[in-house]
Amino acid sequence: MSEKYTLTGGARIGKANASYPLANLYVDKDVLKINASIVGNLVFLPKDIISIEAYTSIPIIGNGIKIKHRVEKYNSEVIFWTFKNLETVLNEIKKTGFLENTNSELSEHDFEIIERQNKGGFPIKKGAVLFFVVTWNFLFLYDIVPFFLQEKPEGLPIGIGMNLAVGLVLISSILVLVSEKFRKLILKEDRDINDIKRFIYLLIVVCGLLLIQFTIVNSSF
Repeated sequence: MSEKYTLTGGARIGKANASYPLANLYVDKDVLKINASIVGNLVFLPKDIISIEAYTSIPIIGNGIKIKHRVEKYNSEVIFWTFKNLETVLNEIKKTGFLENTNSELSEHDFEIIERQNKGGFPIKKGAVLFFVVTWNFLFLYDIVPFFLQEKPEGLPIGIGMNLAVGLVLISSILVLVSEKFRKLILKEDRDINDIKRFIYLLIVVCGLLLIQFTIVNSSF
């Protein structure tokens, strides 16, 4: 029996998808975890699982394992994508003893997992999401609306609004990494930076490249 099994891949939770390598799978005899960064962080006890089976949507690039579960607060659609042979993955999960551990008594740690499940799989506070969505759209509209109201729009609608929107995300991403106080404003109480670290690094790179591109575009007009 293997003590644990880990795998890097992608994941789909509901309609949201995290591409490779933004998701991790962890399984031991007591717990199964899927960390798909901002898409969702799911934790399952053996008793939560109905079945784990091979799933294929598009051959080779659309292979994964589908997890059917009983956790009401999680989306019913949970798929972990992998390039590995699906039978091998299913056998490795079976070797951990997780699927046969359904009759074990609940421990204090298990109750902590159940409490976390009741808060849902999304790692970021709803208030923080609402703030960034509203602010992002307002700043983008600040540039876009005047641009299209012109009789003959010239150039591109890239101004202070778009620069501030991207800059806000970039600075916030850096603060999440370096400031514990700021992190507490963004993440739910039972989450930590490792739950979203890969996504944050990706945001920093993308926003940095966008700001460089905006600077080049603006300087050419």
